[in-house]
Amino acid sequence: MSKGKILIADDEIEIRELLGDFLKDEGYECILASDAYDALEKYIENDKIDVVMSDIRMPGKSGLDLLEEIKELDEDIMIIMISAVKDIESAISALSKGAYDYVSKPFELEKVAHIASKAIEKRRLILENKEYQNELEKKVIERTKDLKAALEELDDTYRVTLRALVTALDTRDEETHGHSMRVIRYTMALADLLGINNEHVLKVFEYGALLHDIGKIGIPDAILKKPGPLTQLEWKIIRTHSRLGYKMLYKIKFLEKSSKIVLHHHERYDGCGYPDGLKGDQIPLGARIFALADTIDAMTSDRPYRKALEFDAVPEVIRKFSGTQFDPKVAGAFFSVKLDFWQKLRKEIDILVRQNPDFFLI
Repeated sequence: MSKGKILIADDEIEIRELLGDFLKDEGYECILASDAYDALEKYIENDKIDVVMSDIRMPGKSGLDLLEEIKELDEDIMIIMISAVKDIESAISALSKGAYDYVSKPFELEKVAHIASKAIEKRRLILENKEYQNELEKKVIERTKDLKAALEELDDTYRVTLRALVTALDTRDEETHGHSMRVIRYTMALADLLGINNEHVLKVFEYGALLHDIGKIGIPDAILKKPGPLTQLEWKIIRTHSRLGYKMLYKIKFLEKSSKIVLHHHERYDGCGYPDGLKGDQIPLGARIFALADTIDAMTSDRPYRKALEFDAVPEVIRKFSGTQFDPKVAGAFFSVKLDFWQKLRKEIDILVRQNPDFFLI
């Protein structure tokens, strides 16, 4: 079995045949070339050449030129320069250009064999390491795909669970059927208009919008479905739903950040909201975005105590309460598109709800 394949380039026939015969006897497969042009052709024609031994001085094209050309084809090829005593400086210079080593004339053949052996061993180690790295990268890609699939499956499971929770709430409050669906779409649209595109942040907003009223599960039907105005005591009870919802969710790891939106979705930008009277940027961004989304839907949907308003009434209210109830930046995002953008979005959601009452946007 061959120890390796060596291409020998030298314009002196005696030298290339001497090296070829000796290295063949040492167990190497040798290919001989008469100059740099011939060597490059034979290098391209032959597969799996491990080492190139090239004279530095050859007619037409030097060994240094050959070194650069072959290194462009295979950066891991081992190149040993052959030099006369007067070319030692050029041989040393070749090392900085990627040559493995050099041998000088007259040869010590045993030294030549030793250098060739070391060169082939180094190439073998480099190729084995690259193959290992490639296999490792393939495994990482495969494992990443598997992990991504597992996470997507887990995320789907989360979503089904959350959908069941919200469906239970919507079942109690028929008048607001589709509300959770609409506020999700409004919230995500506003986030997009604000230039928010981080996938994880959007997921937090999405879950927060979906679950904002989950605490109403703990509010008595007599209050939740009351057709007339609420008393002060009833208002006090219904305002507990944001904290009830927060307590239901904050210990669930993947809902921890979303639970802050649930807790603070009734805060006001001027600090007059509830439950904690937070002001301005103290209010989580997701809650500030949701507050406007919730108002859009509340104004344009039927409630037990009033009929829905036309969409034309929405801009005036948002403009009036920008800076007090609403974050001005979020209000600005609403006004950055025409009103028919929001009207069209509402119609799309209503069609989806009519076509499939169980449809959910997440």
